Amino acid sequence: MLSFYDIAHGQRRDFLRAGSLSLGGMSLAHLVSGRTAAAESGSSFVRDRSVVFLFCHGGPSQIETFDPKMTAPDGIRSTTGEVATKIPGITFGGTLPKLAAMADKLSIVRSFAAGDGNHDIKPIVGKDSLRANIGSLYARIAGTNHPRTGLPRNAAIFPQSVDESTGPLQENFGRFHSTGSLGSAYTPFTPGAGGEMQSDMLLNLSRDRLGDRRALLSQLDQIHRAIDSTGRLQGMDDIQDQAFQTLLGGVADIFDLSKEDPAVVARYDTAPLMRPDMIDKKWNNYKHYVDHNKSLGKLMLLARRMCEAGCGFVTVTTNFVWDNHADVNNAGVAEGMNYCSLSLDHAVSAFLQDVHERGLSDKILLVVTGEMGRTPRINRNGGRDHWGNLTPLLLSGGGLESGRVIGQSTHDAGEPASEKVTIPSLVSTIMHSLFDVGQLRLARNIPADLQRLISSADPIPGL
Repeated sequence: MLSFYDIAHGQRRDFLRAGSLSLGGMSLAHLVSGRTAAAESGSSFVRDRSVVFLFCHGGPSQIETFDPKMTAPDGIRSTTGEVATKIPGITFGGTLPKLAAMADKLSIVRSFAAGDGNHDIKPIVGKDSLRANIGSLYARIAGTNHPRTGLPRNAAIFPQSVDESTGPLQENFGRFHSTGSLGSAYTPFTPGAGGEMQSDMLLNLSRDRLGDRRALLSQLDQIHRAIDSTGRLQGMDDIQDQAFQTLLGGVADIFDLSKEDPAVVARYDTAPLMRPDMIDKKWNNYKHYVDHNKSLGKLMLLARRMCEAGCGFVTVTTNFVWDNHADVNNAGVAEGMNYCSLSLDHAVSAFLQDVHERGLSDKILLVVTGEMGRTPRINRNGGRDHWGNLTPLLLSGGGLESGRVIGQSTHDAGEPASEKVTIPSLVSTIMHSLFDVGQLRLARNIPADLQRLISSADPIPGL
């Protein structure tokens, strides 16, 4: 039997590890400690909203997604054709019929430019030492954990978060964890991620580990009864006490999709759309394509569950699948869009319909983009290469206008033909959804560089 002293003072670390309840490679106390900064700065400016940031890893084509340019010459126009949307006169690429039918519930930006063709997580916000993922910026302002549920407010989820058979995230993309000068307390919580982002909280538990977790929860129930009678465990400080309240709050159930209605799980599921036998094994990224289709729908369902529980910023990504060069690693754009966008179309439309039916559309802002777009002209192998001058961008919910098409591109979808929308404007749009920025400017304990960063650009006009 573990004594309360053993547990409270961390002498039995295996106790916590047995149930996989260490968060993102940090102790719960480490994560919970970030609440202090938020408490000191106040929370009147934090809106009751969340963001799901779906990052299309590799850089999707703006032409085959939301700007098909079917009047352009062969070699430029969409290789997947086009499909009419619910917005008169607007079409999407031919592999996005479900999103096209829901275009009145979303908005697209046809003049967004990420600025370069580099493979990195965008948007990274700030300059010099303050170069952080936007979820970490949010957590620095709002606090690292939700004050009621204890759930980490900044999270990044990957295929292994929902399916242990998938491969780890490519380790050279650790920028998902970049916190710049904010510090490690604001690192995204990454359940189930492999490689350098390996989390101790493996939520896709095997039968044996599930048994371990049940034993742990039985012991935690005993502790809970002791806390009920005394108010707290003897010898625990405030941070340790909050950490145990997080454990006892049932937060782990949020990550267990078996708790969800099976019909809802089936509704999100993208695995049947593109089975492994439907993907050409000659591509080095074959495994990434398989994992993308196996996991994307369930990742979007998990993101919705996390937002409902108080997670303010959830980055969702699968591995490196949108880099449609038609080289030894990647399929060309026509073939590759089948491998990538059929699941995206299904998962995002299921998510939008689900949050609408639950009355959450105003509460959750969905952002879909990548680190870049693709070249206007198809290369000699049938692929499109890196292109930072125009990038696909979809937004929905979070208090924004829907059914809008913002901006225009040139005839070849190579440059903005109207005013360019840039990353600072996207960041500002997100921040204005999450915060009352007017009140935030009055906060005394928000660092000046964060204040300047949030105020450095206006939100995207028209939304």
